[in-house]
Amino acid sequence: MAIDLKIKAIAIINKVVIKPSENLYSQWLRDFFEEIARLTLFARRFIKELFKPPYEISELLKQSFLIGYKSFPLVVITGFIMGLVLTIQSRPTLVEFGAESWLPAMVAISIVREIGPVITALIFAGKVGSGIGAELASMKASEQIDAMEVSGINPFKYLVVTRILSTTLMLPILVILADAISLYGAYVGVNLKGDVSFHLFFLQIFAKLSFADVFPAVIKTFFFGFAVGLIGCYKGFNANQGTEGVGVASNAAVVQGSLTIFIIDMIAVQITSLFI
Repeated sequence: MAIDLKIKAIAIINKVVIKPSENLYSQWLRDFFEEIARLTLFARRFIKELFKPPYEISELLKQSFLIGYKSFPLVVITGFIMGLVLTIQSRPTLVEFGAESWLPAMVAISIVREIGPVITALIFAGKVGSGIGAELASMKASEQIDAMEVSGINPFKYLVVTRILSTTLMLPILVILADAISLYGAYVGVNLKGDVSFHLFFLQIFAKLSFADVFPAVIKTFFFGFAVGLIGCYKGFNANQGTEGVGVASNAAVVQGSLTIFIIDMIAVQITSLFI
């Protein structure tokens, strides 16, 4: 009798707990790979539409202004604080080991290689990615995209291609500007407890920076910008109808865009380490 009860209890546990958890796990994997497949098809359509006329040059310039120029103040403030804080935090450790003279070079290499591109891209994803997702989702909820199709305008080319191309081109420029501002912030940080001339500070920086430091860092920012624009447009263009879909698309664009930036950066570091 006791054995029968144990067998029944195990059967109930397998039916109620184990099988649903297995089904949930398999369903999550299925949804994940389906999402990757849909995003890949979306990127394929972007590449196809990119080279087909007509070319929306005016909309591209407008989006480049809104995405690049409007993000400049935030990037400048963040870049300056980033260089200043990194210098202040790194100085005591280098002083302890008697290597204070290495501070400009160490901060510069850290900013140019890794901190500048990644932090700027994350801020870019939070500001621009969420904005693109929310904008396209609201246009879909209000049926503006359907109206464009009825009037003979290709909404994908007008809305998606221009935004993805703008993010791809604008983020590298913002990263270069952020790096420059960060180095100036580092100069200010060094002079808070020291007296180093502007010329000497940047002379030490450029003596240690090499082409192998700058080139890979700039190249990966194009992929960062493409990923932010692609995910933001994908989430907004395929959002659910209704106002709830706007918030979901905006949130998903930021979360997935930021995660993709870390993944791309990890891959870029591994590839770069093979040649340096």
